[in-house]
Amino acid sequence: MTANFFKAQGGLALLGVLLAVAGCTDKSSPDTIDRRSVERWNYLIAHQAEKAYDYLTPGFRQTQTRENYAAAMNSRPVQWKTVKFNKKECDADRCKVTVDVTYAVTLGGGAVADMTSSRSETWLLIDGEWFLLPSG
Repeated sequence: MTANFFKAQGGLALLGVLLAVAGCTDKSSPDTIDRRSVERWNYLIAHQAEKAYDYLTPGFRQTQTRENYAAAMNSRPVQWKTVKFNKKECDADRCKVTVDVTYAVTLGGGAVADMTSSRSETWLLIDGEWFLLPSG
């Protein structure tokens, strides 16, 4: 009886841990945007725009194929190098996210300089998951 009691308690503890972990990965939580915004940029940095495509709003994805998006993003003349989450301001279903992106720029005479700029992005909560609304 004692062994079964501890098995049951261990099972409950494991269930509690699993529920806690599931809560930490809630796709609708604004905290998820911190991770998702950086993940999307890391795909762009790695020239894997076909994976970054999945972070775009479903409406945008209806207007452009994965292949066309990947070809356009992967062939940009700028070379993105690093990204860092900066801040966010959220309402119920919209967040303005700022990320700092470092990129290489070719200057006159072929010299290359690294620059960092802050980029503002709009993320929308759609069907319980956060997606980037591309601008322009």
